[in-house]
Amino acid sequence: MATVTEPSNDALIDGNAVAARALHWAGVEKMFGVVGIPVTSLATRAVALGIRFLAFHNEQSAGYAASAYGYLASKPGVLLTVSGPGCVHGLAGLSNAMANAWPLLMISGSCDQKDFGKGDFQELDQIAAVKPFVKFSAKATDISQIPCLVFEALHHSISGRPGGCYLDIPSDVLHQTISESDLSKLLSEAENSISQQSPGEKPLDIEKAVSLLRSAERPLIVFGKGAAFARAEDSLKKLVDTTGIPFLPTPMGKGLLPDTHELAATAARSLAIGKCDVALIIGARLNWLLHFGEPPRWSKDVKFILVDVSEEEIELRKPYLGLVGDAKKVVDLINKEIKDDPFCLGKSHPWVEAISKKAKENVVKMEAQLAKDVVPFNFLTPMRIIRDAIIAQGSPAPVIVSEGANTMDVGRAVLIQSEPRTRLDAGTWGTMGVGLGYCIAAAVAMPERLVVAVEGDSGFGFSGLEVETLVRYQLPVVVIVFNNGGVYGGDRRNPEEITGPHKDDPAPTSFVPDAAYHTLIEAFGGKGYIVATPDELKSALTESFAARKPAVINVIIDPYAGAESGRLQHKN
Repeated sequence: MATVTEPSNDALIDGNAVAARALHWAGVEKMFGVVGIPVTSLATRAVALGIRFLAFHNEQSAGYAASAYGYLASKPGVLLTVSGPGCVHGLAGLSNAMANAWPLLMISGSCDQKDFGKGDFQELDQIAAVKPFVKFSAKATDISQIPCLVFEALHHSISGRPGGCYLDIPSDVLHQTISESDLSKLLSEAENSISQQSPGEKPLDIEKAVSLLRSAERPLIVFGKGAAFARAEDSLKKLVDTTGIPFLPTPMGKGLLPDTHELAATAARSLAIGKCDVALIIGARLNWLLHFGEPPRWSKDVKFILVDVSEEEIELRKPYLGLVGDAKKVVDLINKEIKDDPFCLGKSHPWVEAISKKAKENVVKMEAQLAKDVVPFNFLTPMRIIRDAIIAQGSPAPVIVSEGANTMDVGRAVLIQSEPRTRLDAGTWGTMGVGLGYCIAAAVAMPERLVVAVEGDSGFGFSGLEVETLVRYQLPVVVIVFNNGGVYGGDRRNPEEITGPHKDDPAPTSFVPDAAYHTLIEAFGGKGYIVATPDELKSALTESFAARKPAVINVIIDPYAGAESGRLQHKN
């Protein structure tokens, strides 16, 4: 916790300063948001205390940034919004945090309590509005409640399964005052009340889990961003290296172990999940990303060992064996149990050989397609060039932010993750428009890394003006826009579909062809590139990566190169 220096006098301070002091005392280091009446002073006071405030153009992008920061930093991201429409726009960040199980606290101002119900400026029942998207919500009806509620909301956001929380501070409460001595007491009481809350731990049947893995003929380890959030990479490496069990990461689990690891089953995904008889699922949910753990993608006889921090999740999925707990702690217990009676499948094990053979076959097929320089660009040629440029950066590896339909699908298959928490994408909820917010979060949370966004023109369009935010804070972010002229790529209609009184309008999927997205960042002093050939792209990547300055690379793609895509397509 942060320390607060006591002043020599017992001055009065207002609710803005109290909220800022509570956040600082609780250890908050970064805030994201859009200021205005009545919260501008709160942001200013926070900055004066040493909290870095990242000011955005749009609360949606700020919310996406705060949610991703919570994931990357393993501490709550904080989003600040104005009342009414500002709160509503911030719901995008709250809902994204809840869907991805990332810790986020959204704080919004609201109208004076005495004027609520009269049609006051930006009036809204914000507690009711946030209810579907939060674990916890509260309104401070008096200045004395602010410290306790700040600590309580932050605690709820990170405890158990992480998620979104909300704190409402009315305008009149922000203007109330309290003495410094009373504030110090309230802060100490708030901190003590949280420190006394320690959840009890249930006994885990680790011995049974290890017995299932040991006796399995075709075991598989699957891990997701819950394991990444728990910093379980070293524990997972020990488990995989000790047992020789093949592993499969979910999209944002990529990098916990290198994609190039000899036991990686990503390139043999269909075989791995279709034939395994015991699947150890660590920090990943059996939702649509894993086909709900159901046939026909999975065997009807597969035995799931589900490791999840949420008991409710395990009750929902009804696995063969559930282990409730933090991913790293549970894997450490599994490793400890194996240590006394080790086992290893070995490279010649039939299951390992089958996975390895299939993966190599699929990699060879993919590399054959990637080796071709196709101009006008398809998706594969520029993705290969980007992959090679990112690999050449070495360690620390850049953070890759990926969104879009074809762009994200192809990028997931081609771009290689070698270090943990270096991939951010549309995630559990398939959210488009997260790209620029995620870029800013990554640059702030991991300043030692270059951030590279690889996104479609549709995804970029949701938050494109935040390139000004990149320039304003001089963040090391290179945004690569795959410009194919629309959602999935321009006008895809059949002739018989082009009819009716508005048939001369652009297709619902199409944008202005060859739009000059790169000039957007140039308007604010950043660097823009437009590329259409391999040499032009290589040159732009080399220059922008070396500069580590805000840049947009506008990659012109054949508008007919893509296909309609609504889900991650797992074809290998």
